Amino acid sequence: MAYDSILVDIDNHICTVRLNRPDALNALNIDLLRELGKALGEAQKNDKVRCIIITGSEKAFAAGADIKMMSEKSFTDVFMGDLFTPEEDAIMRIRKPIIAAVSGYALGGGCELAMMCDFIIASDTAKFGQPEVNLGVMAGMGGTQRLTRLVGRAKSMDMNLTGRFMDAEEAERAGLVSRVVPCKKLIDEATGAAKKIAEKSMISVMAIKEAVHRSDQLPLSEAVLFERRLFHSMFATEDQSEGMAAFIEKREPQFRDK
Repeated sequence: MAYDSILVDIDNHICTVRLNRPDALNALNIDLLRELGKALGEAQKNDKVRCIIITGSEKAFAAGADIKMMSEKSFTDVFMGDLFTPEEDAIMRIRKPIIAAVSGYALGGGCELAMMCDFIIASDTAKFGQPEVNLGVMAGMGGTQRLTRLVGRAKSMDMNLTGRFMDAEEAERAGLVSRVVPCKKLIDEATGAAKKIAEKSMISVMAIKEAVHRSDQLPLSEAVLFERRLFHSMFATEDQSEGMAAFIEKREPQFRDK
Protein backbone atom coordinates (compact mmCIF):
# COMPACT_ATOMS: atom_id res chain seq x y z
CA MET A 1 0.00 0.00 0.00
CA ALA A 2 1.27 3.47 -0.90
CA TYR A 3 1.30 6.19 1.77
CA ASP A 4 1.88 9.93 1.57
CA SER A 5 3.57 10.60 4.92
CA ILE A 6 5.32 7.34 5.80
CA LEU A 7 7.51 4.75 4.10
CA VAL A 8 6.97 1.07 4.87
CA ASP A 9 9.41 -1.75 4.23
CA ILE A 10 8.97 -5.40 5.19
CA ASP A 11 12.06 -7.58 5.13
CA ASN A 12 13.16 -10.67 7.03
CA HIS A 13 10.06 -10.62 9.30
CA ILE A 14 10.63 -6.97 10.27
CA CYS A 15 8.33 -4.11 9.29
CA THR A 16 10.17 -0.78 9.29
CA VAL A 17 7.97 2.31 9.23
CA ARG A 18 9.78 5.57 8.49
CA LEU A 19 8.05 8.88 9.18
CA ASN A 20 8.46 10.90 6.01
CA ARG A 21 7.56 14.58 6.26
CA PRO A 22 11.09 15.98 5.87
CA ASP A 23 10.00 19.56 5.21
CA ALA A 24 8.21 19.61 8.59
CA LEU A 25 10.79 17.60 10.58
CA ASN A 26 8.25 14.77 10.58
CA ALA A 27 5.71 16.80 12.57
CA LEU A 28 2.72 14.63 13.39
CA ASN A 29 -0.49 15.65 11.69
CA ILE A 30 -3.68 13.64 11.57
CA ASP A 31 -2.93 12.26 8.11
CA LEU A 32 0.46 10.90 9.20
CA LEU A 33 -0.93 9.40 12.40
CA ARG A 34 -3.80 7.76 10.54
CA GLU A 35 -1.39 6.31 7.99
CA LEU A 36 0.83 5.09 10.81
CA GLY A 37 -2.10 3.40 12.53
CA LYS A 38 -3.13 1.81 9.25
CA ALA A 39 0.39 0.53 8.52
CA LEU A 40 0.75 -0.88 12.03
CA GLY A 41 -2.64 -2.56 11.75
CA GLU A 42 -1.57 -4.18 8.48
CA ALA A 43 1.67 -5.33 10.11
CA GLN A 44 -0.31 -6.82 12.98
CA LYS A 45 -2.38 -8.88 10.52
CA ASN A 46 0.61 -9.93 8.40
CA ASP A 47 1.89 -13.33 9.55
CA LYS A 48 5.27 -12.58 7.96
CA VAL A 49 5.84 -9.63 10.32
CA ARG A 50 7.20 -10.53 13.74
CA CYS A 51 8.56 -7.17 14.93
CA ILE A 52 8.06 -3.52 13.98
CA ILE A 53 10.46 -0.57 13.95
CA ILE A 54 9.29 3.05 13.83
CA THR A 55 11.93 5.61 12.89
CA GLY A 56 12.37 9.01 11.29
CA SER A 57 15.36 10.79 9.78
CA GLU A 58 18.80 11.49 11.23
CA LYS A 59 17.67 15.04 11.96
CA ALA A 60 14.30 14.29 13.52
CA PHE A 61 12.32 11.31 14.68
CA ALA A 62 9.38 13.72 14.95
CA ALA A 63 9.72 17.33 16.10
CA GLY A 64 6.23 17.47 17.60
CA ALA A 65 2.61 17.61 16.60
CA ASP A 66 1.84 19.82 13.62
CA ILE A 67 1.24 23.28 15.12
CA LYS A 68 -0.19 24.68 11.88
CA MET A 69 -2.83 21.95 11.98
CA MET A 70 -3.81 22.83 15.55
CA SER A 71 -3.40 26.60 15.71
CA GLU A 72 -6.88 27.55 14.44
CA LYS A 73 -8.80 24.89 16.35
CA SER A 74 -11.11 25.75 19.24
CA PHE A 75 -11.89 23.82 22.40
CA THR A 76 -15.08 22.60 20.77
CA ASP A 77 -13.13 21.41 17.73
CA VAL A 78 -10.60 19.36 19.68
CA PHE A 79 -12.99 18.12 22.38
CA MET A 80 -15.85 17.08 20.13
CA GLY A 81 -13.42 15.69 17.55
CA ASP A 82 -11.47 13.94 20.35
CA LEU A 83 -8.19 15.09 18.81
CA PHE A 84 -5.49 12.35 18.73
CA THR A 85 -7.54 9.74 20.63
CA PRO A 86 -8.45 7.38 17.74
CA GLU A 87 -4.91 7.59 16.34
CA GLU A 88 -3.28 6.82 19.71
CA ASP A 89 -5.73 3.99 20.34
CA ALA A 90 -4.84 2.43 16.97
CA ILE A 91 -1.15 2.39 17.91
CA MET A 92 -1.73 1.04 21.41
CA ARG A 93 -3.86 -1.86 20.09
CA ILE A 94 -0.86 -3.41 18.31
CA ARG A 95 0.15 -6.64 20.03
CA LYS A 96 3.42 -7.25 18.19
CA PRO A 97 6.52 -5.58 19.65
CA ILE A 98 7.39 -2.10 18.41
CA ILE A 99 10.85 -0.57 18.68
CA ALA A 100 11.33 3.20 18.32
CA ALA A 101 14.65 4.03 16.65
CA VAL A 102 15.16 7.69 17.52
CA SER A 103 17.69 10.10 16.08
CA GLY A 104 17.60 13.88 16.36
CA TYR A 105 14.54 15.60 17.74
CA ALA A 106 11.78 13.65 19.48
CA LEU A 107 9.76 16.51 20.91
CA GLY A 108 6.17 16.88 22.05
CA GLY A 109 4.13 14.40 20.07
CA GLY A 110 7.35 12.86 18.76
CA CYS A 111 8.50 12.03 22.28
CA GLU A 112 5.02 10.75 23.06
CA LEU A 113 4.99 8.54 19.96
CA ALA A 114 8.37 7.08 20.93
CA MET A 115 7.00 6.31 24.40
CA MET A 116 4.01 4.49 22.88
CA CYS A 117 6.51 1.98 21.48
CA ASP A 118 7.69 -0.92 23.61
CA PHE A 119 11.22 0.41 23.96
CA ILE A 120 13.41 3.11 22.51
CA ILE A 121 16.87 2.76 20.98
CA ALA A 122 18.38 6.23 20.61
CA SER A 123 21.26 7.60 18.63
CA ASP A 124 23.79 9.81 20.40
CA THR A 125 22.20 12.83 18.68
CA ALA A 126 18.70 12.22 20.06
CA LYS A 127 16.94 14.94 22.06
CA PHE A 128 13.69 14.33 23.93
CA GLY A 129 11.32 16.94 25.26
CA GLN A 130 7.76 17.99 26.09
CA PRO A 131 7.90 21.71 25.25
CA GLU A 132 4.13 22.21 24.83
CA VAL A 133 4.17 24.68 27.74
CA ASN A 134 5.97 27.11 25.42
CA LEU A 135 2.84 27.15 23.23
CA GLY A 136 0.43 27.82 26.05
CA VAL A 137 -0.81 24.22 26.17
CA MET A 138 0.37 20.91 27.62
CA ALA A 139 1.13 17.39 26.47
CA GLY A 140 -1.90 15.49 25.22
CA MET A 141 -0.70 12.03 24.12
CA GLY A 142 0.99 10.74 27.26
CA GLY A 143 3.69 13.34 27.88
CA THR A 144 2.68 13.88 31.50
CA GLN A 145 1.67 10.26 32.13
CA ARG A 146 3.99 7.84 30.29
CA LEU A 147 6.96 10.14 30.84
CA THR A 148 6.32 10.24 34.60
CA ARG A 149 6.11 6.46 34.74
CA LEU A 150 9.36 6.12 32.82
CA VAL A 151 11.60 8.81 34.33
CA GLY A 152 9.88 9.70 37.61
CA ARG A 153 7.95 12.69 38.88
CA ALA A 154 10.86 15.13 39.29
CA LYS A 155 12.25 14.86 35.76
CA SER A 156 8.78 14.76 34.23
CA MET A 157 7.81 17.93 36.07
CA ASP A 158 11.09 19.57 35.03
CA MET A 159 10.63 18.72 31.36
CA ASN A 160 6.91 19.53 31.18
CA LEU A 161 7.09 22.77 33.20
CA THR A 162 10.28 24.24 31.74
CA GLY A 163 10.17 22.70 28.27
CA ARG A 164 13.83 21.70 28.49
CA PHE A 165 15.24 18.91 26.33
CA MET A 166 16.85 15.70 27.58
CA ASP A 167 19.81 14.44 25.57
CA ALA A 168 20.40 10.77 24.81
CA GLU A 169 22.86 10.18 27.64
CA GLU A 170 20.50 11.60 30.26
CA ALA A 171 17.56 9.75 28.70
CA GLU A 172 19.38 6.45 29.10
CA ARG A 173 20.31 7.22 32.70
CA ALA A 174 16.71 8.19 33.47
CA GLY A 175 15.27 5.02 31.96
CA LEU A 176 13.54 6.64 28.99
CA VAL A 177 15.65 4.75 26.43
CA SER A 178 17.08 1.24 26.58
CA ARG A 179 20.40 1.95 24.84
CA VAL A 180 22.33 4.68 23.01
CA VAL A 181 24.38 4.02 19.89
CA PRO A 182 26.24 6.15 17.32
CA CYS A 183 23.90 7.80 14.85
CA LYS A 184 25.21 5.87 11.84
CA LYS A 185 24.60 2.56 13.62
CA LEU A 186 21.07 3.29 14.85
CA ILE A 187 19.10 1.36 12.24
CA ASP A 188 21.53 -1.57 12.33
CA GLU A 189 21.17 -1.74 16.12
CA ALA A 190 17.37 -1.54 16.00
CA THR A 191 17.24 -4.12 13.22
CA GLY A 192 19.52 -6.43 15.20
CA ALA A 193 17.22 -6.20 18.21
CA ALA A 194 14.18 -6.78 16.00
CA LYS A 195 15.80 -9.87 14.45
CA LYS A 196 16.41 -11.35 17.89
CA ILE A 197 12.76 -10.76 18.83
CA ALA A 198 11.60 -12.24 15.51
CA GLU A 199 13.37 -15.50 16.35
CA LYS A 200 11.29 -16.04 19.49
CA SER A 201 7.87 -17.61 19.93
CA MET A 202 5.29 -14.97 19.02
CA ILE A 203 3.03 -16.33 21.75
CA SER A 204 5.68 -15.60 24.38
CA VAL A 205 6.57 -12.23 22.85
CA MET A 206 3.00 -10.96 22.85
CA ALA A 207 2.37 -12.30 26.35
CA ILE A 208 5.48 -10.51 27.64
CA LYS A 209 4.39 -7.26 26.01
CA GLU A 210 0.95 -7.56 27.56
CA ALA A 211 2.35 -8.33 31.01
CA VAL A 212 4.86 -5.46 31.03
CA HIS A 213 2.23 -2.95 29.93
CA ARG A 214 -0.13 -4.22 32.62
CA SER A 215 2.52 -3.39 35.25
CA ASP A 216 1.64 0.30 34.95
CA GLN A 217 -2.03 -0.32 35.55
CA LEU A 218 -2.29 -2.75 38.47
CA PRO A 219 -1.13 -2.98 42.09
CA LEU A 220 1.98 -5.14 42.38
CA SER A 221 0.17 -8.14 43.88
CA GLU A 222 -2.39 -8.18 41.07
CA ALA A 223 0.25 -7.57 38.41
CA VAL A 224 2.40 -10.46 39.65
CA LEU A 225 -0.64 -12.74 39.69
CA PHE A 226 -1.45 -11.67 36.11
CA GLU A 227 2.15 -12.44 35.13
CA ARG A 228 2.06 -15.84 36.85
CA ARG A 229 -1.14 -16.89 35.12
CA LEU A 230 0.32 -15.94 31.75
CA PHE A 231 3.44 -17.94 32.66
CA HIS A 232 1.27 -20.92 33.57
CA SER A 233 -0.60 -20.60 30.26
CA MET A 234 2.66 -20.99 28.32
CA PHE A 235 2.69 -24.64 29.38
CA ALA A 236 -0.29 -25.26 27.10
CA THR A 237 1.79 -24.39 24.03
CA GLU A 238 3.92 -26.47 21.71
CA ASP A 239 6.54 -23.71 21.80
CA GLN A 240 7.11 -24.27 25.53
CA SER A 241 7.78 -27.97 24.92
CA GLU A 242 10.04 -27.19 21.96
CA GLY A 243 11.96 -24.44 23.76
CA MET A 244 12.72 -26.54 26.83
CA ALA A 245 13.55 -29.63 24.78
CA ALA A 246 15.94 -27.59 22.63
CA PHE A 247 17.66 -26.23 25.75
CA ILE A 248 18.15 -29.74 27.18
CA GLU A 249 19.34 -31.06 23.82
CA LYS A 250 21.68 -28.06 23.32
CA ARG A 251 20.22 -26.98 19.99
CA GLU A 252 18.38 -23.95 18.62
CA PRO A 253 14.60 -24.09 19.12
CA GLN A 254 12.27 -24.18 16.14
CA PHE A 255 9.26 -22.20 17.31
CA ARG A 256 5.98 -22.57 15.42
CA ASP A 257 3.79 -20.07 17.32
CA LYS A 258 1.58 -22.89 18.55
